[in-house]
Amino acid sequence: MSQNPPDLRPDLAPRPALPTDDRPGQPRIGMVSLGCPKALVDSERILTRLRAEGYAISPDYGGADAVIVNTCGFLDSAKAESLEAIGEALKENGRVIVTGCLGAEEEYIRGAHPSVLAVTGPHQYEQVLDAVHGAVPPAPDPYVDLIPAAGVRLTPRHFAYLKISEGCNHKCRFCIIPDMRGKLVSRPAAAVLREAEKLADAGVRELLVISQDTSAYGVDIRHAESDWRGEAWRAHITDLARGLGELGIWVRLHYIYPYPHVDELIPLMAEGKVLPYLDIPFQHSHPDVLKRMARPANQAKTLDRIAAWRAVCPDIALRSTFIVGFPGETEEEFAHLLGWLEEAQLDRVGCFKYENVAGARANDLPGHVPDEVKQDRWERFMETAQRISAAKLAARVGRREQVIVDSVDGEGAACRTKADAPEIDGSLFIDEGFEHLAPGDIVEVEIDEASAYDLWGRPVEATPA
Repeated sequence: MSQNPPDLRPDLAPRPALPTDDRPGQPRIGMVSLGCPKALVDSERILTRLRAEGYAISPDYGGADAVIVNTCGFLDSAKAESLEAIGEALKENGRVIVTGCLGAEEEYIRGAHPSVLAVTGPHQYEQVLDAVHGAVPPAPDPYVDLIPAAGVRLTPRHFAYLKISEGCNHKCRFCIIPDMRGKLVSRPAAAVLREAEKLADAGVRELLVISQDTSAYGVDIRHAESDWRGEAWRAHITDLARGLGELGIWVRLHYIYPYPHVDELIPLMAEGKVLPYLDIPFQHSHPDVLKRMARPANQAKTLDRIAAWRAVCPDIALRSTFIVGFPGETEEEFAHLLGWLEEAQLDRVGCFKYENVAGARANDLPGHVPDEVKQDRWERFMETAQRISAAKLAARVGRREQVIVDSVDGEGAACRTKADAPEIDGSLFIDEGFEHLAPGDIVEVEIDEASAYDLWGRPVEATPA
């Protein structure tokens, strides 16, 4: 079974798994969903609305009456990927509606593909529906066209993304997400908890909590309280994590900025309420680089806090992403990053080579780093990260851990430990004794082999989904 490549993009969602249920004569819509898990949730919301109106979902271009392309505009390379996807959809189907982050740049899209039917920006669900109605009129059958209580999902049945807010209040110089998605808008805690409860009732065994800045959840609504299960719950990440921990399923926290109140989450992890996993986008370690990036927090005491977290919860897995070659980055500053990485001993690490993004303030900074220097630093960074990962995984050989099964084929079962999120982290493979397993099973395994990014083990005991 294949291993994860070391340069796996840390910003991408899993490939959408499109449902294929339909009836004769039902209008069919295809969906191409690009970019991050937050965009995948947007695609799920659009398809849920369309499914409720009587549309079927086509898994291929040929069977669709029109295709929606949900685009990404985070990096110039992502924009190019989005344009390529639009072009492919036009070639294969011809009737294409564009939405998502890149949709905020309609002239840019139409300059490359003038024949698209409509272009809408992120969160513009009503405009997407209007465009679909214009291209393919609905033909609902109220006696047949029902949707599941959890809506249409594009992930496997056993895990789901739970988006708790939109937008971001930060002004990082390399990022244009606030320009495309706006300022922070948090959902009421009760609404999030009710959605999570429905997902758990529908068979989801792992929730992946996402937003642009999960730590800031509720700041915009002053942590207002709302009622769930007869109790008032604050719109605050610590309260939300405690509530999600009552559902009896895995809860994984993503996009956590290391604000002081994050320390309050660690005891919940030690108690088993949420998974011992923090996804923190550090981006760099050197204070001068962080200042040029205009990051909302610096690394001055981060190593001390990491040590404190591990003292409370020894099994905590820390993942992060970094940028090398940011404008003005010197060799000394990069060496500081490598040294910091050696001290921090993070469990999972992704790395971007800096690139300009149209509209980002970093474009105007002096001292842009040559591409060959960026490549060299990326390779040295990943070599260090790989060595750390290999040593940490080797230390787990002989341990017994719980894993969740993602897929099973004739060669074995691909699983994930509590330290692994879908797509962006490693896998644990079971090559023997896997025949009785199914996706969503939670299995205790004994780890007997490790590589730089993945583990292998044998099942000890399984809990059917």
